[in-house]
Amino acid sequence: MANIQSKLKPKNSKATQTLLAFASLILLVIIFTIASPNFFRTENLIGILLATAVNGILAVGITFIIVTGGIDLSIGTVMTFGSVMAGVFITMWGLPIPVGVAAGVLAGGLCGLINGFSIAKLKVPPFIATLGMMMITKGLNLIFSGVKPIYFVDTPVFANIATMPVFGIPMGVVIFFVMAILAWFILSKTVLGRYTFAIGSNEEAARLSGINTDAWKMGIYALGGAFAGVAGIVMASRLQSAQPALGAGYELDAIAAAVIGGTSLSGGEGTILGTVIGAFIITVLTNGLRILSVPQEWQMVVTGLIVIGAVYLDIVRRRVK
Repeated sequence: MANIQSKLKPKNSKATQTLLAFASLILLVIIFTIASPNFFRTENLIGILLATAVNGILAVGITFIIVTGGIDLSIGTVMTFGSVMAGVFITMWGLPIPVGVAAGVLAGGLCGLINGFSIAKLKVPPFIATLGMMMITKGLNLIFSGVKPIYFVDTPVFANIATMPVFGIPMGVVIFFVMAILAWFILSKTVLGRYTFAIGSNEEAARLSGINTDAWKMGIYALGGAFAGVAGIVMASRLQSAQPALGAGYELDAIAAAVIGGTSLSGGEGTILGTVIGAFIITVLTNGLRILSVPQEWQMVVTGLIVIGAVYLDIVRRRVK
C-alpha cells in the first residue's frame, strides 16, 4: 500500500499544480475581460496566440533541461542564431527555404549539444556554460548578419510559416501546438523522457543503474537547442526578418513559463501541459497589462513577483512532501 501511495502522490501533485495554473489563467482572462472590452476581441486573442507561440516553443524546450536539474540561459540568443542562420542560407546564399529552415533548427541543436558537452563532459556548471553560450551566440549573430537585420523581402512565402491561417489560426500557433504534442510524447512515452526524470531526480543513482547520464544530458540540451531553433524560424517568419540584436530576455520568459506551469527548478518534476499553460499566463498577463496602459517597467515587476511566488510555492510543496 505504501508503494502505491508513493506512486500516486507525484501524479496527484502534478495534476494539482496544472489545475492551479489553469485556474490562474482563466482568472486572468476573466479579470482583463472585465477591465477592458478590447481584451476579448478576436484580433487581440489571435495576437495572444501568436505571441505565445515563440515563447511557448522555447519554454517547452527548456522544460526538458530544467527537469534534469539544469538551466539554459542561452536559448534566447540561440533562438536568434537560428533565425540568422536561416536568413544567411535563404537570403544571402539563395538556397531553398526548406534548407534554410533546416539550417536554423540544426544551428540551434548544435548550440545545445555544445552546452551539453560542456556541462556533461567538461563539468562546467550549467549556469556558466550556458551564460558563455549566450555571449558566443550574441556575438555570432552580429558577425553573420553584418550587424544589421536580414530581411526576407524577396521570399514572401517565408512569412507563411508563422502567419498563414489554418482554420483561422496562424500557422505559427499550429507549429507551437505540434511541438508541444511532440514534446509531451517524448517526455511521457519514450526512454529519453524516463531518463530525463531519472537524471533530475537523482543523477548519481541513474548513473549507477547503468544510464549513460553524460550522453543523455548532451542529447537533452541538444533537443532544447533544436526547439529554440524552431522558435527562431517562427519569430523570423513573423517579423519577416532576422533581427541579430533580438533574443536577450526571452530565456527569462521561457523559464518563467516552465516554473509557473509546475516544473521544479530542483529537477525531477515537470509537465509539458503545465508549461504550455504557463506560457499563456505570461502572454495574457503582459497583453492585459499593456491594454490597461500599465507601464512596461511595472509589467516586468509584476512578472518577476509571479515567478518568485511560483518558485516559493514549489519549495513549500517539496517541504510538505
